[in-house]
Amino acid sequence: MNELSLKGITKYYPGVVALNDVSVSFSPGEVHAIVGENGAGKSTLIKVISGAITPDAGCIVLDGQEYTGLNPRLALEKGISVVYQELIQFDALTVADNIFLGTLDHQKNWQIDDRALQKEAAKLLSEFNCSVLPDDLIRDLSIANRQIVEIAKAVVKKARIIIMDEPTAAITVEEQQLLFEVIRRLKAEGVTVIYISHRLDELFEICDRVTVLRDGYYVDTMDIHDVDKGRLIQLMVGRELSNQFPPRVQAGEEILMKVENLSGNGVRDINFDLRRGEILGFAGLIGAGRTELMHLIFGAAPKTSGAITVRGQQLAHKSPSEALKAGIGIIPEDRKFQGCFLEKPIYWNISISNLKKVSRGLSVNKKQEMLLAEEYRDLLDIRTPSLRQLVLNLSGGNQQKVVVAKMLAIEPDILIFDEPTRGIDVGARYEIYSIMVDLTKQGRSILMVSSDMEELLGMSDRIVVLHEGKQTGILERNDFSQEKVLLLASGSDGNLLSRERNLS
Repeated sequence: MNELSLKGITKYYPGVVALNDVSVSFSPGEVHAIVGENGAGKSTLIKVISGAITPDAGCIVLDGQEYTGLNPRLALEKGISVVYQELIQFDALTVADNIFLGTLDHQKNWQIDDRALQKEAAKLLSEFNCSVLPDDLIRDLSIANRQIVEIAKAVVKKARIIIMDEPTAAITVEEQQLLFEVIRRLKAEGVTVIYISHRLDELFEICDRVTVLRDGYYVDTMDIHDVDKGRLIQLMVGRELSNQFPPRVQAGEEILMKVENLSGNGVRDINFDLRRGEILGFAGLIGAGRTELMHLIFGAAPKTSGAITVRGQQLAHKSPSEALKAGIGIIPEDRKFQGCFLEKPIYWNISISNLKKVSRGLSVNKKQEMLLAEEYRDLLDIRTPSLRQLVLNLSGGNQQKVVVAKMLAIEPDILIFDEPTRGIDVGARYEIYSIMVDLTKQGRSILMVSSDMEELLGMSDRIVVLHEGKQTGILERNDFSQEKVLLLASGSDGNLLSRERNLS
């Protein structure tokens, strides 16, 4: 028997009940989703199952045996493995090395048998129907292929229960399908997959059952075919969200930014304009050059040719500090390592981008610093008991709000949002979207990079599509569709779309 059950699991942290009397069971060969807002208890549940933490009450039942808690070694011995959102891998080692790291099966006279290791890795990877080679370096792989390596590692260790934490957060629709095929193969072999995701649409494609948590409490477990997206959201947030995206106002006609024949940092011949009050989306597959283009615009990478004009003035900015002075701010893709200082307080993070505003001479005016932080806490509804709290201790949505506050403190006209809601729950997503819409109402403009197709289509006024560093088209809102975005993202130059419009 290979059934995992949690009975009455409770976990306390200082001032917080992370899980409160949670009971749920997982069947062999099923894909079981766990959903909930940030702070619902999903991460704590993963840590309990994987042995990273011990619950304060309740028990874990595995193969009919009760445990008051597991430890990481015991969990691995029992066939439990986790593929984390932030992958733990050795970038400078090969795929084969990473897959078999920690195993002794391929040692000969205390030395690694590289030939046997490569052969076994090739066999395993071929079963996953992916293009990864055993001697490829991890650092050269896409996020999707890195995940497959982690899954292969779990299979080698004979995992019977694999937990996947936000597996599609950083991959394209095409790569998502490859991952789903791997999951279906695991399911057919009787492996239980516990699937954590904020992208609710994909649950209906890959999952069998779904369990909802809210504020540390168990809400319900349902067959995926017995529930719809609206009902799931209602159960997660405890209220009904009538619209996924806030209402928009039409952008103005004034051209705030113009990009002409811009090349460098892996992109070439990029041309677009940005209107005041517009959200201009950027679509493309992994490696298309979207983030690289944003780094060019922000001055974080040198351009080789072309021009960027803001308010009629051509920019010669060669650094992010010069971009900030020109009124261009960025909310980067990786908020934890590029967007904020996790080990610093909220107030410090907000004021650091504009010290002139809170300083007298060479010293920081602490009262002004706190007033500035309070202003943006209230404006963005940053939920925290104290502005002195470390950003590390905030939920994903509130961390993102701190990054936005830090950029707003410099009062930019143009904001780059690179993957604005990655790893953020459905309730916090709406709040981020509302902040973006409010910014456009103030006359600010947004460049938005997103791998989430719903987000692109729902929030953008127009969409610029890139393929392998080159622009393949710009779609107007009345011409939006997932098919057209994917067609351009796959390398079409737009002629096919023109012919489609002419025929219709």
